[in-house]
Amino acid sequence: MAICRLSLECHALSRAALLEVGLSPQAIARRLRCGRLVWLHRGVYAIGGAPATQERRWAAAVFACGDGAVLGLRSAVALWRLSEIDPVVIDVCLPDRGRRAREGIRVHRPRHLYRADTTRHRGIPVTTVARTLIDCAEVLGSRSLERILDEAQYLKLLDLTDLAAALERNRNRTGAARLRKLLGCHRPGATRTRSRLEEDFLLLVRRGSLPQPQVNARLGPYTIDFLWRDHRIAVETDGRDAHERPAARERDYRRDSWLHANGYRPLRFTWAQVHNRADEVLAALYAVLPRGR
Repeated sequence: MAICRLSLECHALSRAALLEVGLSPQAIARRLRCGRLVWLHRGVYAIGGAPATQERRWAAAVFACGDGAVLGLRSAVALWRLSEIDPVVIDVCLPDRGRRAREGIRVHRPRHLYRADTTRHRGIPVTTVARTLIDCAEVLGSRSLERILDEAQYLKLLDLTDLAAALERNRNRTGAARLRKLLGCHRPGATRTRSRLEEDFLLLVRRGSLPQPQVNARLGPYTIDFLWRDHRIAVETDGRDAHERPAARERDYRRDSWLHANGYRPLRFTWAQVHNRADEVLAALYAVLPRGR
């Protein structure tokens, strides 16, 4: 009964936890032989027949690394759902006293892993969102960091007071300095793209030294993909199939008519234009927007 209660709370079970609820080493061995327990890592198990979820992989990796270990960096980003990418190799942060790396686990040993920078999410020990951003600022490119910052704001996971406190605790780290610099010129949530096409269009705008647009901005009854409000320019990016159906085309016409009637100039660019004829897209934007950010 004790192991059943424990399994409801954990994605993976450490040997220490099983011993704590009253199982002897012999009882653990019997359960492994008959399949009631499944071996994941040395000293880490799962209930037999339980689904092999992402959470189980992450929890098993943390427990395999010993006391004080937490999920971190790219794997913490995945657990907090700040990105759709789930790294194959799991990132775990642990203090100096922790164990060595295991297969499929990348161990990070930060100089300081403050208690205030760790928490539990979905039952798994993990770095806080603020600490995750600071850690990722040392390994991710600027736009990748912006994207997870925007996603954290969108998901309402980013408390700016907590972030300021984490930056102060970690003030001597390169990641803290880099994140502070980004926050100085970027408003969290301002450039959250919803598709690969939108992301590629935004990068094209930046490469073309055009002014920064608002991304997925509300304007009247509509959400506009890219809006230059001061210049009265509204851009929609059309995916390969999204606007082929008659009902979708009708919505596009209504949106464009509303924009014209309210003094905005609508522009539309297709997937093929953005990816295969970028010069054509930039020429159209240069005709209506100033160059130089």
